[in-house]
Parts: sequence; C-alpha cells; structure tokens
Amino acid sequence: MSDLPGRPGVRPKTSASGPHRQLSQQSRPGTWGHTASAIFGLAGVVEGHSSVCPPASRAVLLEGLPTVRDPETSLAPVGDPLEPIHLHGVFDTSLHLCLPVERAREVCALGWGEPHRYAGHGTEIMIYGPRDRDELLVLVHLVGESIAFARG
Repeated sequence: MSDLPGRPGVRPKTSASGPHRQLSQQSRPGTWGHTASAIFGLAGVVEGHSSVCPPASRAVLLEGLPTVRDPETSLAPVGDPLEPIHLHGVFDTSLHLCLPVERAREVCALGWGEPHRYAGHGTEIMIYGPRDRDELLVLVHLVGESIAFARG
C-alpha cells in the first residue's frame, strides 16, 4: 500500500505519560474483535503474552522466529521473544508495531499513528484503533508490513 491514504478526521487523544495509550476514538467492541481476529488469523502468526505491556495486551509472535535478532524489528528487548506487534486492550484499541524508519514516518505523517513514546530506534509507532472497516483494512495491511519487516 505505497499509496496509503491519509486518515480522515482529527487524531485521537493519547496519554502523555505512563503506558502509551489511546484515550479517545477507540474502536467499537465489534470492530476491535474483527481486528484481533484478522491479525491472529494471518499465516505464521502466534498469539502470546507481551513482555513489555500490561497483561491485557496481546503480543503478535511469529512462527520460526523465537527471539529478537534485529532490535529495530521488535518492541521487546534482545533476549526476549520477537514481538514486532502488540495489541492493547479493548478499552484502548490501539496497537504498537515496528516498521522501517521512513515508512514509520510516512504512516505517522498521514495520521494513522504516532511515534511510540518509548521508541529506541525510530521504527516503533502506535497505530490508532480502527473506527470502521476501511480503517481496519489499512491497519491489517500495516501489520502485514510489520511482519515482513521482522522477517527480513
């Protein structure tokens, strides 16, 4: 999706401190359920516990890549399971993922997300929870890009 459209409307409010959370414009529960199903239904994806998030979060782990090889591709530190993406809980509905630096900047500039508050490499960004089916399709596409980035 090199021709990624801009996200319509204003950006949601997000936390200024503590865990990086989305505070407004959360996905409706049905939309969030479809989001999680679509992501965990992708080939080669395994659901797991995040090593860097509160317990309500769900990590996207990858079959065949048990540990972090390149720190730029994971939200978890070297030595932990590779975690290129994690979904926050139903009261937040955002997710964090890793993309190549230039793509991460583009995605944020187009309004789909913002830099992760605790980014170490410029690859880590928050993607806002989808408000409708079209935004869900964009989000799932970006998750696919993150998975490809992690796989090298």
